[in-house]
Amino acid sequence: MLGLETKNKVTRGGFTILEILLSIAVIGILSGILIPVSRSFQLINDLDVAANTTVQTLRRAQLLSQAMDGDTSWGVRVQSGNITLFKGASYASRDPAFDETFSSPSVTVSGLQEVVFSKFLGTPQTTGTLVLTSANNEVREIVINGKGRIDY
Repeated sequence: MLGLETKNKVTRGGFTILEILLSIAVIGILSGILIPVSRSFQLINDLDVAANTTVQTLRRAQLLSQAMDGDTSWGVRVQSGNITLFKGASYASRDPAFDETFSSPSVTVSGLQEVVFSKFLGTPQTTGTLVLTSANNEVREIVINGKGRIDY
């Protein structure tokens, strides 16, 4: 009798179709929430990196001008997608052999786009505000005053 009872009480391991469907639904809902949030964080991070790179490149151009490296002025040209440190009195008349270019693909630029610093004093030839905007409309402003101070 004992042998018959154990044969009838066979249990199988595994998942039911309902459990699998619930798991897929939960994963789908979490993905639907997390993907847009992570994309937003990525765009903000790209904007912060572009702002920091722009400020550091402006400060580097100012220091190179003050040190009269190459006995000329240095400047920065900021375009949508690129930040370029250049040697020369303007971007158009620069020496391209000394260009250092950094990319910022998801950021658009408005306002002041080219800043050239004078030899020795390091004062900017143009002043104003450089506005960086991300794809989700977050904004970072970089202000350059007449004495060469760079705020952001």
